[in-house]
Amino acid sequence: MERLNMLTVSLALVLVLTQINCSSSSKLHRVKKGQILGFDWKNCGQPDDPAVLKSLKVSPDPISIPGDLTASASGSTSVELASPLSLNVTLEKEVAGFWVKIPCLEELGSCHYQDACDLLDQVIPPGQDCPEPLHTYGLPCHCPFKAGSYSLPQSDFFLPNVDLPYWLTNGDYRVQGVLGSQGKELACLKISLALHSD
Repeated sequence: MERLNMLTVSLALVLVLTQINCSSSSKLHRVKKGQILGFDWKNCGQPDDPAVLKSLKVSPDPISIPGDLTASASGSTSVELASPLSLNVTLEKEVAGFWVKIPCLEELGSCHYQDACDLLDQVIPPGQDCPEPLHTYGLPCHCPFKAGSYSLPQSDFFLPNVDLPYWLTNGDYRVQGVLGSQGKELACLKISLALHSD
């Protein structure tokens, strides 16, 4: 359950704070023989996708679990994001210079989620206040997410020690998430990151 909670909190941050699409990218990412040398994000959807990521900064690099994480993000959506919101995740790990797709195991990895809104409700029950710092900045943590702009100023989080499966520990990862509703793509985001777990 802790692994699902970590996934869902990450999903909540993506949904609530970034509201994704396809136009800009950070320029911190470089690849040398398959190795990630910096956190990177890139919108990967269609030009008319309604949800747009404008900025996303995360440190430290690599991300440590357990450990402190500093993040800021901004984005917007031109349509309300309401249940059901399908989410297709593709997760790859760098192994000996090659990118290997990780299958969906125990609801982690390259998985299809019928409704991301249900995942959020599992972590933060409806009616419960949103966790900090979302509450402080008036950011929602449940569907529906109204059309508009969202912004999270630089904020500190603590990533707790969780029992990660062996295939999701130290290493370089690429993850792509495609958000959709009623057969229509709403957003697509690719993230490259490095994880360090004790």
